[in-house]
Amino acid sequence: MAGYIGTGAVPQATQKRDSFTATAGQTSFPTSGYTPGFVDVYMNGVKLAPADFTATNSSDVVLAVAAVANDTLEIISFSTFEVSAQTFTGDVTASGGTFLPTGDTSAGDAAAMGYAAADGLVLTGQGSTSDVTIKNDADATVMSIPTGTTGVTFAGTPTFPDGSINIADLDIDGGTDIGAALVDADLMVVDDGAGGTNRKATMSRLATYMGTKVGGGATEFIASSGAISNATSVAFTAFDSSKYDHYVFWFQNFQCNNNGGEIRVQTSTDGGSNYATSNGDYHSGGNTDREGMMLLGPFGVSIIAGNPGFNGRFELYNPHAATVTYGASFGVSPSTSGADYAENVHNRSDSVGVRVAAEDVDAVRFIPQSGSITSGEVVMYGIKNS
Repeated sequence: MAGYIGTGAVPQATQKRDSFTATAGQTSFPTSGYTPGFVDVYMNGVKLAPADFTATNSSDVVLAVAAVANDTLEIISFSTFEVSAQTFTGDVTASGGTFLPTGDTSAGDAAAMGYAAADGLVLTGQGSTSDVTIKNDADATVMSIPTGTTGVTFAGTPTFPDGSINIADLDIDGGTDIGAALVDADLMVVDDGAGGTNRKATMSRLATYMGTKVGGGATEFIASSGAISNATSVAFTAFDSSKYDHYVFWFQNFQCNNNGGEIRVQTSTDGGSNYATSNGDYHSGGNTDREGMMLLGPFGVSIIAGNPGFNGRFELYNPHAATVTYGASFGVSPSTSGADYAENVHNRSDSVGVRVAAEDVDAVRFIPQSGSITSGEVVMYGIKNS
């Protein structure tokens, strides 16, 4: 290429040279064209300083001092160049500048960087495992796009700024159904206050919250004994006067091994550490000298194999008031007689009782007159006060 300057394989610039022999007093010299700022002027072989000439109109060079006849004037103009379809070996550094691709990439490119008006910067790749891989300075993969897919695989846990994921973008339709009933330990995601932090919570917290929304007079589950097996008694201590006025205990297939014996209800004022057990502490079933309110009477509990035991409820009224505490039971149980049971004879069991001392009751237990509770379940409910 004419006017090539430099020793590298890739040209650094191109140049044009105009030569003139001046006439006496000549100041203006028409060139073949130049880019302002990219012009060198030589007078008789000596390079002129920028202050010695003007070259601004891309055509003429005007001397500050007129030439003498036969002066030789050489005007050299430089122009930039473009490299097309070149291959570089080694690193390419753009010092102080930027790399500005203007063409799009194509399908099947092994590795290409381009630009598209709609997409902006476009990275295209085609590898045996990933099409595009981003690595850190330790050469460890940070994220990748598996070959032929549109998904992104993160090597670690991605971090997104709070509020950066629109809730409308959360699509769980394709998720796998839990396939089971929800239990207390199952987790859900909640926003901790409007504009707060997303946190996990258990379903048990939801159950507690729903309980706070139940209005006055509603029945709310509190606790269950679970399946009973040969227990000396069953106690409940989850009393809360700030939430409940009264309590209901439901019995299911409640069975004991003291055929015909009583089941008694005894109360506590210290959260179940101690119970009132003295004869005369209670009045029940028409008797003033009792060791507990009568839950089942006067027929008692049948222990005949295969019978369903006692099914019914016990109600405790306003136990937190510092007055006497009333209770009442209602239910049904099989006859304690083998012959009667075989003939499907069943007894209605109902009784009323009172803890005669004026005290704040905060726990109760159900205890057989003798023997133990062999099976069944008792569930405690509260009657909301607000």
